[in-house]
Amino acid sequence: MSSKSSLLASVGLAIVIAAAGCSTTEEKPKSAAAPAPAPIVALPYEQAVRKAAQDLLANANLARDQKYSVVVDPLVDGNSGVQSEATAAMEQSVVQVIRENYQQIEVKPFTSETVSGLPLLMVGTFTPINLQGKADGERDAYRICFALADLKTGKIISKGLARSLPEGFDPTPLAFFRELPVWSKDSAVDGYIRTCQGTKAGDPINPAYVDSVLAAATINEALRAYQAKRYKDSLAIYQSVLTNPAGKQARVHAGIYLNNQKLGRKQPALQAFGRLVEMGLATDRLAVRFDFKPGATAFTQEQQPYAQWLGEIARQSARQDACLEVAGHTRRGPSEQIDDRLSLQRAEFVRQKLVALNPSLAKRTSARGYGSQRAIVGTGKANESDALDQRIEFKKVSC
Repeated sequence: MSSKSSLLASVGLAIVIAAAGCSTTEEKPKSAAAPAPAPIVALPYEQAVRKAAQDLLANANLARDQKYSVVVDPLVDGNSGVQSEATAAMEQSVVQVIRENYQQIEVKPFTSETVSGLPLLMVGTFTPINLQGKADGERDAYRICFALADLKTGKIISKGLARSLPEGFDPTPLAFFRELPVWSKDSAVDGYIRTCQGTKAGDPINPAYVDSVLAAATINEALRAYQAKRYKDSLAIYQSVLTNPAGKQARVHAGIYLNNQKLGRKQPALQAFGRLVEMGLATDRLAVRFDFKPGATAFTQEQQPYAQWLGEIARQSARQDACLEVAGHTRRGPSEQIDDRLSLQRAEFVRQKLVALNPSLAKRTSARGYGSQRAIVGTGKANESDALDQRIEFKKVSC
């Protein structure tokens, strides 16, 4: 609302209050004011999860004398698409609510075989927000969104919503997401999030998501194998997904990269990383996770193949017709000015490394620091849960 609109609203409210104070007991308003909507209250985490789950299932109006199969596509952070210890725990809580109260529902594993049977499908997001309900600025609460869809009709049949207080859960990303070299939200992941957020009962499932559900089920199997440290199995499953046109996603190439790294296969890993760079530059969304020393521009001493990463980025960047902006981002710190300066210094540090690898990039690259203005997570926890906010992004710009 503009300041002028706010002023007019305040003046109007003052007039109403003054008029009410001057009226006599005999005077009655011509019409009663509409009641204000009840404020949305943030609940303790466990309570919020159960409320959203109970609302989701109650609103579905599933017949007691009919049997239903339900699968859960693992819940994600609504800003990043990342799965965490918290989202995994939420899924278990929802399953528990189903088993305690809905005997007509059978929860089945999320596999390509079960999805082929066109069951009911649940998706969900857990998104850090501010108290005004926006996913920007300081994040001091979480929004829980659950959606239940019918794959037979392609429609959303129920929603469950709640807000959670920011304590009582573990936001640490699962191992796969902690170790991702490149962050990207595929169209399929975006479609998943949009299927939950901004929809109501009766709306269609997002087309980008529904077209990739079978691939998503196979990707989930590969992810589970990675979490169990069965890297050969995981790699084989990820590679099989690429035979499906809907499986050509950044998270699949990331899985191929990570498994090859774990298996010590450096050349196939670098090839997969190159594919991630190619996809990122093509969509102007190449965000790389470099681990920096706290408050400094230098990389940490952890054994990451940063030289190989930068070599591949430099090689592909030199082939682009456009110039390249190297953008630095930081976690939200105590000072925006310090955040801005640190992010710029880190961006310039990375840019200089690219130029050292390919001097032709000296005149075709620029560094820019965004501080914490474009935080994806934005909680300022300064741990693995918001490490993504310290990314370096590479974006094509006009020369």
